[in-house]
This record gives sequence, C-alpha cells and structure tokens, in this order.
Amino acid sequence: MSQTLAEFRLSKNQLLEVKKRMKVEIERGLKKDSHKDATVKMLPTFVRSTPDGTENGDFLALDLGGTNFRVLLVKIRSGKRRSVEMHNKIYAIPIEVMQGTGEELFDHIVHCISDFLDYMGMKSARLPLGFTFSFPCHQTSLDAGILVTWTKGFKATDCEGEDVVELLREAIKRKEEFELDVVAIVNDTVGTMMTCAYEEPTCEVGLIAGTGSNACYMEEMKNIEIVPGTEGRMCVNMEWGAFGDNGCLDDIRTTYDQAVDENSLNEGKQRLGCS
Repeated sequence: MSQTLAEFRLSKNQLLEVKKRMKVEIERGLKKDSHKDATVKMLPTFVRSTPDGTENGDFLALDLGGTNFRVLLVKIRSGKRRSVEMHNKIYAIPIEVMQGTGEELFDHIVHCISDFLDYMGMKSARLPLGFTFSFPCHQTSLDAGILVTWTKGFKATDCEGEDVVELLREAIKRKEEFELDVVAIVNDTVGTMMTCAYEEPTCEVGLIAGTGSNACYMEEMKNIEIVPGTEGRMCVNMEWGAFGDNGCLDDIRTTYDQAVDENSLNEGKQRLGCS
C-alpha cells in the first residue's frame, strides 16, 4: 500500500516547481504572441464585473457540462428584501446524443427546454437566457463562444470551431415552439464565481472540481493581451485542466494518470482536469 501511495506524494520542492510551471503557462496564455500555442488558454469571458446587488428580473438558465443537463428559472429581486428563487429540472444526455451529431445534441437540449417551459407554464414568455457551457470556448463577446474542443466524453460532430450560441439559436428556431433571448454564454467556473459574489462581494475566484477541474478569476485588463483595452478588469476562464498537455508535467505523472489518459475519448487532452 505505501509503495502504491508513494507515487502520489510530492515533496515541498516538487510542489513549488509545479507552481512555477503553472505561472509560466498562465503567462503564456495571457500574452498575445504565445496564446495560440499555450495549453492553459486563459480565455477572456467578457464578464467585466461581479454582481452588485441591483440585479432584478426573471431569467432562464441552461447548464451543460456533463452527462446531465439542467434547465433553471431564476427569479431575482433587488432592494431591501433582496431574494433569489430558483426552479430547476435535470435531464439526462444519452451517450448516443453526446457522441452523435451537433444537430442532434442541440435539438435534445431544446426539447428539454420545451419540457421545462411546459412544466413551469411559461411557454409564451420570452425570457433572457444565460447559457452555462462548461467546455473550452473562444469568446468574441458576452453572447458568442466558439467551441475550441470537446472534453468530458462529448464528441458531437460539427460543433468544434462553431459558435455554440448560434447552434442553440438555430435549434430553437427549428423547434418553432417558443422564443428566447440568449444574452450570455459563460463557463461553469464563471457561473460559480458570479453566484458566490452575489452573496459575498469579495469573491473573485471560481473553482470547479467535478467531471473535470477548472478555475476562473478577475484579471486586470492590461494583462490580457489578446483583448483590446487596458482599463478595468475582466474574468478569465483559465482552462487549467489542460495544464500538462504539452508535457511539462510528464516527470511527475503516475502510471495511473497515463492509464486514465490512454483510455479516455480525448487522449492527450485535459490531463490535469481528468486525471
């Protein structure tokens, strides 16, 4: 037993070395000249601030990031009697849909939305919708995200390199049952940070440890070289699950890490996040 566990024990010096290598990869992701080849992508989210308590209204939220898909109605009330009321339903995503065509996947998502709106008796309401999409995306605005690569067992075709918000909008049009305004796409780490910050304004970091692992944080604009402007701050989706994909952690990878990677659908990708 102790011989098996020994592989997982890192000395303080090794941990400090990992920290140093992570800092190097973070800087590569933030800098314009090295971003393209960086494994820790440090993706801009176009979220410029955390909640301030003045938010108010009814919103629909989608949460796609694993084998289950969640649809939520969120009612936020501001003022002295500030409150958040949530209703949600969880839907399974069959393996054949996860690994089928992109059209099948987004049609399934819209079918689930339709069922939820029926359940809530809100088919006729046109609500603003936020899409939590927990896969690496290159965002060009708050409501546009190009899927960089699938992770977590997803392999749906004709999605990588496409704007997933547009794929969702097209599927809603095909359904012809309801209308929604897709106003934002965010990573699950960003959603976590924003939710916590609503209750605790000092929260400026989001961290996920689930099917995979990832983090986000509020960064100074002057350090995000791939986005124009130097004033203010923006939340950065680190995509740190890919830390080590370039081989920088090979000297501390265990035989178990290698076995998990070799038997995964996306071998060589997201080595930290899924190992």
